[in-house]
This record gives sequence, structure tokens and C-alpha cells, in this order.
Amino acid sequence: MDATHQTNTPVITLSQAALAEVRRLLNVQSITEGGLRVGVKGGGCSGLSYTINFDDKIGQYDTVCEIEGVKIIVDAKSAIYLQGTQLDFHKDLLGGNFKFVNPNADKTCGCGESFSA
Repeated sequence: MDATHQTNTPVITLSQAALAEVRRLLNVQSITEGGLRVGVKGGGCSGLSYTINFDDKIGQYDTVCEIEGVKIIVDAKSAIYLQGTQLDFHKDLLGGNFKFVNPNADKTCGCGESFSA
């Protein structure tokens, strides 16, 4: 039995800047299968760290949603911590970085890559 959950209501949303950057990276790396995997793992300054990468494997308990043609994959454990989060992208003279705006975070560290809930 396949428990993969396809939904129209995303666990995480992407700003237009993040969506444009994800599309650019997909194109540069010639990725046509899978999508953007966003998650949470133990560690970091505040207890939990964000993870983000491209993945062509969708697990049995993953939630998958599509935002303007880009698949977003979130595992069941991470979905609890990421519900309602927006992924943004900021570009500056030195490059750019993704930023998580998470309403579930009680405390976020200064680097913005870890949080506690």
C-alpha cells in the first residue's frame, strides 16, 4: 500500500524569489525527476536544523505538493515542524541564501539555519 500523501495544500510555501531560484537550480543541474526535499533534522545551535536538497526518490510517508510546476517533498516527521513555513531566497553581492520563515519556531539561532519548537 502506498502511503505517499499528495496534497494541494502545501506544508511549506515558496516565495517568488525562492521559486525562481529553485527553478534556476533545477535547470542548471538538468534535474527533471523528483523535486525539492525540505526537512528537519536534530542538531544545530538551537536543537533542530533545516535540510534542503534535490531528491528523485519519494518515500512511502512523504507529503508531496506541487507549486507552479515545482514538486516539494517533505517527510512525515519534518511536516510536523514545517507546517505553515515559507521558504524565501535573498540575493546579495556575495551570492544568495535560502531563508526559512517558520511560525512553529520558538527560538531561532543567529545563523537562521536552526531552531527550537
